[in-house]
Amino acid sequence: MLSGYRIMWLLVMFDLPVTSKKQQKAATTFRNHLLDEGFQMAQFSVYMRFTYGKESAEAYCKRVQQALPRWGKVSILTITDKQYERMICFYGGAAEPAKKNPEQLLLF
Repeated sequence: MLSGYRIMWLLVMFDLPVTSKKQQKAATTFRNHLLDEGFQMAQFSVYMRFTYGKESAEAYCKRVQQALPRWGKVSILTITDKQYERMICFYGGAAEPAKKNPEQLLLF
C-alpha cells in the first residue's frame, strides 16, 4: 500500500479570457485536454487529478504545460494525499462530507 505522503494530487487552476471566439476556443480546448488527461472538474476553473507519486505528478505537469493556452493564467498546485484529506468543503453554507480517495487508479 502506498503512503499518503507519496500519493499526490494535482490541482490545475486557471483564469482564461473568453471575450473573443479565438479565446473561447482556446479555453475549451484546454479544458478538454485536462479531461483527456484524466483530470476531473472540482469547480469551473479548478481541475484535479490523483497520481501515484512525484514523478507521475511531474509528468502530468509537463503535459499540462505543453497544452497551455496563449492567453490567461494557469497555476498548478501539487499536494500530498495527507494534505488533501484535510480539505474542508462547503456547499450552500454547510460542510460537505469528506470525499473518499480512490483505492486504485482507474484505466480506461
